[in-house]
Amino acid sequence: MVLIFMHMDDNSPGYIADYLARKSIPFKIVRAYAGDMVPSCDESVVGLVFMGGIMSVNDELPWIKEEISLIKEALDKGIPVLGHCLGGQLISKALGQDVNQNPVNEVGWHNCRLVAEAKTSGLAAQWLGDSRDPFIMFHWHNETFSLPAGAHHLFSSEFCDNQAYIFNNNVLAMQCHVEMTLPLIKHWITEWQDDLQNVSPSEQSFSQISKNLEQRVNRLNRVAENLYERWVSKIVSRSYEIIA
Repeated sequence: MVLIFMHMDDNSPGYIADYLARKSIPFKIVRAYAGDMVPSCDESVVGLVFMGGIMSVNDELPWIKEEISLIKEALDKGIPVLGHCLGGQLISKALGQDVNQNPVNEVGWHNCRLVAEAKTSGLAAQWLGDSRDPFIMFHWHNETFSLPAGAHHLFSSEFCDNQAYIFNNNVLAMQCHVEMTLPLIKHWITEWQDDLQNVSPSEQSFSQISKNLEQRVNRLNRVAENLYERWVSKIVSRSYEIIA
């Protein structure tokens, strides 16, 4: 099965859970921040997914260190890993990189663009398929990761250069939130509406985020389909190897 590590009290990890269920790939949600034990990567684990959170990856929390250790174990064993926002930062920490303040807070709907390396190497076509460049992403962060040695930069945004990278062709670390569904984003912007008061080029208000919400989520889900399809193909390949 796939282990999905949540870091907030959301009811669902969003679109990644919907996608795995549609593909009949079993998954289990782990909430280490709430006291769940962080397991080891035995043969039952074919993939790890790490979601976002309101804490910093640099916070001195025991479960953060445990999750980073688990990611290192997965990397050593060739287990596919997927990270969203805080999850992407956890992967970067496991790969020995720093996570620091982004020049600005990035909140709301902002386009991402493929980097030149991804286009020329073929990674763009492999991971994003027919997604139009630029493509919409949802963002909510004030920190950013560095690119690990050996990683392949995939896409960036106007306000944050390191939005996503590929490592070992089976690890996808993202700073953005491609996992958003309509119920999940409505929950977020309602729960933290008081935090959506600052308006700047990089930070959108509640009303700005809410505009054309269903249309934007639909566009985001199409991008998620391509990214998740490629990542899940690595899970399927690993499952066949275990069976063999």
